[in-house]
Amino acid sequence: MQIPKDATLLRIFIGEDDRHDGKPLHEVIVLNARETGLAGATVLRGPMGYGRSSRLHTTKILRLSEDLPLVIEIVDSPERVNDFLEMLDILLHGTSALVTMERVQVLRYGPDSGSD
Repeated sequence: MQIPKDATLLRIFIGEDDRHDGKPLHEVIVLNARETGLAGATVLRGPMGYGRSSRLHTTKILRLSEDLPLVIEIVDSPERVNDFLEMLDILLHGTSALVTMERVQVLRYGPDSGSD
């Protein structure tokens, strides 16, 4: 699979405790992205953060590690990412999430082939 040099980065900010039909939301999003054929997705777990409610989520020893922040990053062509947004809207229904998109330049994807 190839990604165009000029691509789109989709970022989805959710909480670790967020669910969709009883399953972890981050897993559901990544599996749907894969089934859709998007080039790749990565889930990043944050040690600290807060969102719209301003409630602090942290891994500090004095507090329980509750609902830590997660960021899901997906990179593909602008068209493929835009097509995925409709599915994402369904998956995020009822969830407090932040979704951002930005243009990115892909410098490398996959093993070095040694030629252009």
